[in-house]
Amino acid sequence: MSPSDSTLVIVPTYNEASNLRPVVQRIRAATPTAHVLVADDGSPDGTGTIADAIAASDDHVHVLHRRSKQGLGAAYLAGFAWGVERGFEVLVEMDADGSHQPEQLGALLEAIDAGADLVLGSRWVAGGSVVNWPLHRKLLSLGGNVYTSLVLGLRLGDATGGYRAFRRTALAELNLSEVASQGYCFQVDLARRAVGAGLSVAEVPITFVERTHGESKMSSSIVREALWRVTLWGLQARVGRLRQVSFKHRVFRARDAEATSADAAGEGAGR
Repeated sequence: MSPSDSTLVIVPTYNEASNLRPVVQRIRAATPTAHVLVADDGSPDGTGTIADAIAASDDHVHVLHRRSKQGLGAAYLAGFAWGVERGFEVLVEMDADGSHQPEQLGALLEAIDAGADLVLGSRWVAGGSVVNWPLHRKLLSLGGNVYTSLVLGLRLGDATGGYRAFRRTALAELNLSEVASQGYCFQVDLARRAVGAGLSVAEVPITFVERTHGESKMSSSIVREALWRVTLWGLQARVGRLRQVSFKHRVFRARDAEATSADAAGEGAGR
């Protein structure tokens, strides 16, 4: 059985009425055996109603209605839980605005099939690209990824991207109940947890196309959250390593002291 037969594509939405239907149609055309879960945060523009109409005519499309706008991370966590409970083996994150190309989903699933636990769709590895982004957006994304790599030591080309595929078994290793971050920071959080858990992480090139309808959810608060959380995680990791070094040093000193004491006792007994 191919990965797509047990794949759930999670599409979080908030005011995506103009984008949702064509995106779902493209997903279904590109990977017909995959299922789609629209996780709508109570969109006032009727996105949830559109999702219900699509689901009513397609048994591979499902809708998870959430009471209010709670953020991207919370929507994905709810989607993961929904999918795991229903036995899906591969869970995919995909934006609702058309920026992630459904036609490239096959490349992510092929990497899963090859053995990866987590596959990142990367804009910044060889073959990846962005379309219709101004220079400052490119610099912000590239700079954020460089900073993340340096601070957290992830060695990933695109830790902030939101087009990715997880094995169900990989999600079980990430302690998702402890995740509280949102936006780009949510993506970094899951990537660092996967690396820290020793999971196999692969990157495949994707083309990211800036939305043409609706408003971007990017904001200065999302950037600030990512900056302070990544910095905090980096500091915590360094403190943890220092404590390990200090502990090992104390252990070695204690062993040396015991050995010296034993040697001294042996010399005294031999006199």
